[in-house]
Amino acid sequence: MDTASSSSTSYNWLDAAKGVVHPRAVCMLFLGFSAGLPLLLVFGTLSVWLREAGIERATVTFLSWAALGYSFKFVWAPIVDRMPIPYLTRKLGRRRAWLLVAQIAVILSILWTSFFDPQQDLLLMTVIGAVCIGFSSATQDIVIDAYRIESAPPDLQAMLSGMYIAGYRIGLVVAGAGALWVADIIGGGTYSYQAWSIVYQLLACCMLIGILTTLLNPEPQFGAQLETTFSGTSDYIRFFAVFALAIAAFVLGFNVSGDFVKDAKATMVEAWSFNPAAARLLLESTRMVFSISLAAVVAMFLVRVRFVQMEHIRESYINPVADFFQRYGRMALVILLLVGTYRISDIVLGIIANVFYLDMGFTKTQIAQYSKFWGLLASIAGGLVGGVLSLRFGVLRTLLLGAVLAPASNLLFLALATNPVEGLLAFVVVLDSLSAGIASAAFVAYLSSLTNIRFTAMQFAIFTSIMLLFPKLVAGYSGTIVDGVGYHMFFIITTLIGVPVIAVILWLQRMIANQPADSATETPN
Repeated sequence: MDTASSSSTSYNWLDAAKGVVHPRAVCMLFLGFSAGLPLLLVFGTLSVWLREAGIERATVTFLSWAALGYSFKFVWAPIVDRMPIPYLTRKLGRRRAWLLVAQIAVILSILWTSFFDPQQDLLLMTVIGAVCIGFSSATQDIVIDAYRIESAPPDLQAMLSGMYIAGYRIGLVVAGAGALWVADIIGGGTYSYQAWSIVYQLLACCMLIGILTTLLNPEPQFGAQLETTFSGTSDYIRFFAVFALAIAAFVLGFNVSGDFVKDAKATMVEAWSFNPAAARLLLESTRMVFSISLAAVVAMFLVRVRFVQMEHIRESYINPVADFFQRYGRMALVILLLVGTYRISDIVLGIIANVFYLDMGFTKTQIAQYSKFWGLLASIAGGLVGGVLSLRFGVLRTLLLGAVLAPASNLLFLALATNPVEGLLAFVVVLDSLSAGIASAAFVAYLSSLTNIRFTAMQFAIFTSIMLLFPKLVAGYSGTIVDGVGYHMFFIITTLIGVPVIAVILWLQRMIANQPADSATETPN
């Protein structure tokens, strides 16, 4: 994709607004809902369930790592991009076949989670469900991102991104406000596993909206013809086996290191007088690095012994990365820095937001009403406004606006921590949702503009993985940080870590402005 093309057409306000009713934009509204709904079932809503079940706050936020699949989805994006699914690929096409499979997997994962009470059963069962939701939902995201980019010409990508964000936010509200309302009504204001089980089963049914959208809409028409060195089913099977064995190595490493972490923490606290939160932070980080390294060693070994052909690795992983650096040259690292830090303020705060509301004394019904219901309209409006602004003024200018609004809105939570009243809760949530919607729509449009249509799924998966990896790793420590410094200082920290993003955008804008007029690299304005 020509990276300038998404913003090369000049739109007036009326033309920009008309993009809202484009059929492809309406399709993305529903697919955005399907993508947004599972996210809180690993993050916010699951956090409330676990916290209400008596799970300690630090454990709740560490469990957000169950969704690290969102951050490593580039690892299996080539499988989704290239491996055909028997019968379904022939009947539905490459994108819709994988989309249907991913959506069914999301439903089954949500149902699994609903079958276990974290207060009575092994917490591991809930963790398994959360990991499966995260993995299948991340797979769905890979396909939807490719579907969006390939389903409309470049000049409509900004509006498709805005509609996608609007639908995504609706999904978040249903899985957030809707879940909390139903859980509160059925549970009668106290913890009830039965209430949470019914909530998750109802949300699994809501995923049928995504399945109907997949079946009723056509395969995208703007994708490039797939060129591959894979010669048959055996090549695909071996390629998939490398991924499966690497995942098994990660799970094994994470599991066997659990006892070591437990013993080492006790030693550090008792013998070395370590702060318990700091010891856990250090050891859990080491455990994660060890598990990832073990998976990487297994994958590299299988490549080295020629279990898979090097041509397949080069085609699937090396060529998409090389293409990006060839097109952007010296700007590539600055772009990746922006991608990796843009959402940090929102994500770090978002993982603990519902826990914060509970700790401030708000009920689940109040959280649903003020934090989610009124935030719904603001979220939708933010996504649509972000899409229109991106068309009217350019993606980078809208990104800059979002980078200013995100940390500024975090300061409002500081006021809420000082004065936790219902009216202020509604005010904070509406402004935060509006700013997040604007920033997210512009950011998705920007990532789409960076993608080469020849490597749609893989490159976008890399971008979104980088976007989520560092913020989610930091977010996993948010409960530990709050335990150590309190909510007031935590909100100040989440504000400050968003400020450098503004400088990165200004730096990138200056680099673009200083490009030679005959430069071969085109960038979004």
